[in-house]
Amino acid sequence: MWRIRLARELPRYLLQGLAIAGLLASARFAIDPPKPGIVRAGPPSSALVDRAGEGFASLFARRYLTWDSRDPEAHRLAIVPYLGSWMEAEAGLQPPANGEQQVQWAQVVQADSISAGERVYTVAAQTDSDGLLYLAVNVVRDPDGSLSLGGYPALVGPPDPVRAASPSHLQTVEDAALATVVTRALRNYLAGAESELDADMAVGAHFSLPETPLQLEVLNSLNWSAYGRSVVAVVHAHDRRGTQYMLGYGLDVISVAGRWEVSAIQMNADG
Repeated sequence: MWRIRLARELPRYLLQGLAIAGLLASARFAIDPPKPGIVRAGPPSSALVDRAGEGFASLFARRYLTWDSRDPEAHRLAIVPYLGSWMEAEAGLQPPANGEQQVQWAQVVQADSISAGERVYTVAAQTDSDGLLYLAVNVVRDPDGSLSLGGYPALVGPPDPVRAASPSHLQTVEDAALATVVTRALRNYLAGAESELDADMAVGAHFSLPETPLQLEVLNSLNWSAYGRSVVAVVHAHDRRGTQYMLGYGLDVISVAGRWEVSAIQMNADG
């Protein structure tokens, strides 16, 4: 009988217990309401984007690629604020005797972090004369927060370019054979001569030819990068109208059976 009575009364007891528990909980919240917890979130992904660095690179590209032969002083003054003491005037760019070029728009299309304070930005710049150009701009954020160029810019193909690093703290390449290969490879790369370029490229090499052909005049300097598996070349080149450029390129190089080959030009293959 007691089992029958318990089964019959149990639901009523449970319902009363739940009601009492609810009243007690309500009273506790009224007397001592719970305090909101502190949520510690990681930095938003946008914090990894250096908008100031992007703006610096974009504005430099716009001023660098805009010139008018009738007013050469305007280009010089526009570039002066960006130049380091070790760089040539106007970052080595010498507009031709005739003509002009205007940048219609410029936008950062890729950013690669080289170190905590150094990035290379690839800027797509639409010009009224040479069409769409890609300029790799190495930007350094100094300890005081200011921004500066870390090396000469590089006219490159569509991303994924990496860096044209500053040669100021790098070791000079003494190997004449390597210098010959790099010079020949860059001459063919800038000219868009892919079939000739293949002769100096390693199997599976990474490169993207510039949109506008250039003619290499001279290799100014060749240094080992900090990684030791790539070199940084600074060259003089000119375009079909005679515009003079000082450009910096990073090349990954490997020795195959005693012969130097290039495994990447201005691309992130070296890691």
